[in-house]
Amino acid sequence: MQLTWKRIILYQFSFKCTQSRFQAIKFNSKTNSNIVHSFRTMSSTISPPQSLLKPINVPSKTLMGPGPSSGAPRVLAAGALPLLGHLHSEFTQIMDECKEGIRYLFQTNNTVTLAVSGTGHAGMEMACDNTIEPGDKVLVVTNGIWGSRFSDMASRHGGDVVQLTNNGHAFSKDELEKALVEHKPSVMFVAHSESSCTLMQPVDDLGHLCHKYDCILIVDTVASAGGAPLFMDKWGIDVMYTGTQKCLSAPPGITPISFSDRAYQRFLKRKTKPVSYYMDLSELANYWGCDGAPARRYDAI
Repeated sequence: MQLTWKRIILYQFSFKCTQSRFQAIKFNSKTNSNIVHSFRTMSSTISPPQSLLKPINVPSKTLMGPGPSSGAPRVLAAGALPLLGHLHSEFTQIMDECKEGIRYLFQTNNTVTLAVSGTGHAGMEMACDNTIEPGDKVLVVTNGIWGSRFSDMASRHGGDVVQLTNNGHAFSKDELEKALVEHKPSVMFVAHSESSCTLMQPVDDLGHLCHKYDCILIVDTVASAGGAPLFMDKWGIDVMYTGTQKCLSAPPGITPISFSDRAYQRFLKRKTKPVSYYMDLSELANYWGCDGAPARRYDAI
């Protein structure tokens, strides 16, 4: 392999572990020869844990709770595929295919559709981070624990939170409209499936009701997507997210999320930056190729 001074120096580390010794080999980019870089002796005061010196034992179980759910063999096999760089063209192609799948799952044509690295709470956090600015009135429909948690997150983002609470019971459309008229929120949150009390809160056409009062509707579908009918565009939902480990029967740690054009345009008009850089929609929309900007891709050896 010929490397020039213009290329980034390639380091290849070969660790030969014998008790506490290792040898590091450095690749010289000009001569292409192996040069012994250093010999070091490591000392440790804590011995390696015995549990990590033997193979991990993961029993096969049938998971029957609300989540995680048992994964199909082809889903589990996908986790054993080779790793790719996060900007490799092959990887970004997979990302594009994932966006198409999420749009199908949510029944939406939203351009700003992507997935966040994190569990369902990451979707909740991202929804807060990108729709709420300090002082915004936030109406939280609280039927159980998830409404309470969104209230906590929204207040941490500076929202003026009003909770509409009726634990274990669903609200009617008339009750929700009355709250919209009374509190005049800029953001409204609803958990479609409140798993803490096995409740389904109707959200069909709720988005159009919120639009009537210039309010963004956020819907948590972590426990319902894939298990109950969902029509994001038809129902006028502005922000919707779910988890992968429940009805979708995939490993946890991925949160599909989608923003309507209405929600995205409001985001672009923010007066303040989102509190979290990691959840900043401008960064994630660019990485996922949702903002119309040039794609950030590369091909490496």
